[in-house]
Amino acid sequence: MEKTKQPAGWEHEAWEKIVRKVKRTSERIGDGFPHASVNGEYVLEPAHWWTAGFWPGLLWLVYRDTKDERLKAYAESCEKQLDAVIAGFDRLDHDLGFMWQLTSVARYKLLGEDESRRRALLAANLLSGRFNVKGKYIRAWNPWRAGEDNSGWAIIDCAMNLALLYWASATSGDPRYNHLAMEHADTVLSHFIRDDGSVNHIVIFDSASGEKLGVNGGQGYAPDSAWSRGTAWAIYGMALSYKHTGEIRYLDAAKKVAHFFLANLPEDRVPHWDFRLPPEVPKHRDSSAGACAACGLLLLSELVGETESELYRKEGEAMLYSLYTNYGAWDRDDEEGLILHGTSHFPEGRNIDVPLIYGDYFFAEGISRLLEHGELFW
Repeated sequence: MEKTKQPAGWEHEAWEKIVRKVKRTSERIGDGFPHASVNGEYVLEPAHWWTAGFWPGLLWLVYRDTKDERLKAYAESCEKQLDAVIAGFDRLDHDLGFMWQLTSVARYKLLGEDESRRRALLAANLLSGRFNVKGKYIRAWNPWRAGEDNSGWAIIDCAMNLALLYWASATSGDPRYNHLAMEHADTVLSHFIRDDGSVNHIVIFDSASGEKLGVNGGQGYAPDSAWSRGTAWAIYGMALSYKHTGEIRYLDAAKKVAHFFLANLPEDRVPHWDFRLPPEVPKHRDSSAGACAACGLLLLSELVGETESELYRKEGEAMLYSLYTNYGAWDRDDEEGLILHGTSHFPEGRNIDVPLIYGDYFFAEGISRLLEHGELFW
């Protein structure tokens, strides 16, 4: 598949546009928690919603480069609002990683604030408490409605949340967080990643015995389809597991999933929302899956040998360039999102063909990585 040659310096131009737009949209969003853009404006969700970390994470990325104190204040306020979520407890699920990695861990890495370290360690302990020792998985969600039992459900998204546990072991010197993270990562290898590199979204276990009962299509089209954002979570999540542990099986898994992802991309290098769709189903793009996968590919390029490194970096950069040139909403005053055409949950008809805050975050992270602004927040 032929890729468009990127002009020199395009990533600097892209970053400048990210900074300008975030500074403008932050005047309205402030210390809120956006998820999806509807009619050009980000809808703000409660602090307990799983996407709560991505906007402050984006603010921290921009602050790291610009030292804009207003953005810093918004990000810090978002982090403080999450204290009520921890105290409330009932709303907490496996996405503690997404939420506190990009707020408290990010702030601790940038500013060395002890209160942020303590918050993130508390979140890591609560995430550890969701580990099922029989099935060796971190439970995904709490019941959505009365009488529901999803205690045996685990999802591929959690591969990203393991970074909080790896960080907790590194900063505390206590290996137990690492042990739990690796047990879940090994379950991803055994039950989520298929032989061809595609990925299950939801795997269901018997929560009492740990026996695998089956799979669920989740946000993908069907149980045996290939949801693209789940594929991206697996690329980046397994690459992070290798980065933090040095265990080669995680690197091999990340590479296998990456090659499946790349082999199934359309011409513009930005994936459809599912890689296996029947002809009659709309093939909406999911720009958020592309942005996340690109970040995973950039990390892979740093973890492998020189020969492979160039492949992964070029592919990741090509995906980011396509998002920048074909999906960017840089000059649109009527659109708060950075990149267009995300698909959140097609099976439920929610947030289709709109900007998504996690797509914006990963796009900005990818550009920041190309510019070598600093260490990963993960």
